[in-house]
Amino acid sequence: MPYVPFCGQLSLIAVPKKIVCHLCDLLRLSRIESTVSTVIKNTRLTLEMIKIEHTLFALPFAFLGAVLAANGLPSVRQTLWIVVAMVGARSAAMAFNRIADRSFDARNPRTASRALPAGLLSVGFVWIFTIVAAALFVLAAAMLNRLTLILSPVALGCVLLYSFTKRWTQLSHLVLGASLSIAPTGAWIAVRGEIGSAVPLLLSLVVLLWTAGFDILYACQDYDFDRREGLKSIPARFGISGALWISRALHAAAFLALVWLFLITNLGAVAFAGVLATGALLVYQHRLVRADDLGRLNAAFFTTNAFVSVILLVTFGSAVFLHR
Repeated sequence: MPYVPFCGQLSLIAVPKKIVCHLCDLLRLSRIESTVSTVIKNTRLTLEMIKIEHTLFALPFAFLGAVLAANGLPSVRQTLWIVVAMVGARSAAMAFNRIADRSFDARNPRTASRALPAGLLSVGFVWIFTIVAAALFVLAAAMLNRLTLILSPVALGCVLLYSFTKRWTQLSHLVLGASLSIAPTGAWIAVRGEIGSAVPLLLSLVVLLWTAGFDILYACQDYDFDRREGLKSIPARFGISGALWISRALHAAAFLALVWLFLITNLGAVAFAGVLATGALLVYQHRLVRADDLGRLNAAFFTTNAFVSVILLVTFGSAVFLHR
């Protein structure tokens, strides 16, 4: 059996060639497994960081905008690229927000355990993820039609701008609402290649007011931190009690916009049931949260708001097919 010198500490020891080859294969396999393990770990941490499950808030509105635009089901191709655009835009926005806010997150006990301040992900990795997600959004816009491509930088700029607004305006909640409100009108344009109707704009108005209202609720839990750090928010400016009343007013306005949408679409009883259910959920949400008791804020924010978007998609979407 031939022998070959082995590298490293074993360079002076005669080792069978087959054993050397086997050891090299094991080392290569170990490096590959380590790389794969790192990629899987970073992917899991990134998905947790951007709260991928919260895409449920906006994606149903995008689907509803597409269904209303198509007066039925959009094509499979359109649906696929709308989903890609939504995931890309939201992922880029959330990852960029984590980069922009990492110093604040590190000082906030509620957010100190997030991936970036905790050192679980590097800033460089999150930057790469942000750029890839943004590129994915632009690609999806290009694959839909010319107008979506032209408007894609505007949409991307809007969703990224939100990350800095708490530094200079209490209206950051409305900016977040405007960012999410792009979804239904964007999906409408993706299907039709134009706006040409008040329907998507009204649906976007519903999303804007609804989002701003629940973001004010969410911001109540950072009341002390925002005031200490000089960050701008409705709770920091008006106090928790005042913020709750502003949130209620925004949700009342969102409900009125939804009624207006129902009236101009004239989609009948099923859609009206969706309007009533949404109104009931908004009332229930505000009954869960009091100025002296924010203990049920997560139930109000996550569970209730996820139901709103799904209910409207199911009821208004079903009504479209019933009235074709």
